[in-house]
Amino acid sequence: MTALVLQARLDSSRLPEKSILPLGGRPLILRVMEALSSLPADVKILACPEDSVSSFQALAEEAGFVIIPGPKDDVLARYCLAIRKSGADRVIRATGDNPFVFMDAALALKQEAESLGVDYAGYTDLPHGAGVESVSSDALLRAEKETSEVFDREHVCPYLYNNPGLFSLYRPKAPEKWQGPEIRISVDTIEDYHKAEILYKRIKTLPAQERHLGENIMVIYKVLGM
Repeated sequence: MTALVLQARLDSSRLPEKSILPLGGRPLILRVMEALSSLPADVKILACPEDSVSSFQALAEEAGFVIIPGPKDDVLARYCLAIRKSGADRVIRATGDNPFVFMDAALALKQEAESLGVDYAGYTDLPHGAGVESVSSDALLRAEKETSEVFDREHVCPYLYNNPGLFSLYRPKAPEKWQGPEIRISVDTIEDYHKAEILYKRIKTLPAQERHLGENIMVIYKVLGM
């Protein structure tokens, strides 16, 4: 069973309440969930702190996500709580500041990770904000038990890929058509947000089935000179 688990919160230090800032007239977090909607998963979960539930509940329901709240600062524990409640044996990890995830790349990674049976899979050299990670539930539960480092618990997966002797890892370069490590399409600052408004407006003109393809997003990004 695969769970798509999206982490999000309201109190970002660099851009407070960015998850509910409007993007194309609707909250950013809804646009992220819309972008992820075509990725096959047995359950889609929004893993957020308790203090964000009231702001996210209706949006999650609209997008077909189940909210599972957990600790504010221990995001790894939040994921493990989602695993225990859903019974998932594999997790696709996504973050709430990425409304331009390359869904074709995400699907390819998901299929490769499942075929190989690795503990962790993630493409390198994608644009910042374009990717997801595929992780086995057992590996995340082991990380929760073994690491007390704040960085590991806040960022969820570093304990895995920093311990290659403990976990099986798959971290290839993304296929060339999706590469662009110098490109930033995540929303972390007010400057990122203003760029996202411009990018989303152009992407919205594409047919719905083409809006979240990596090559299309990169072409528009480059045409806009961003």
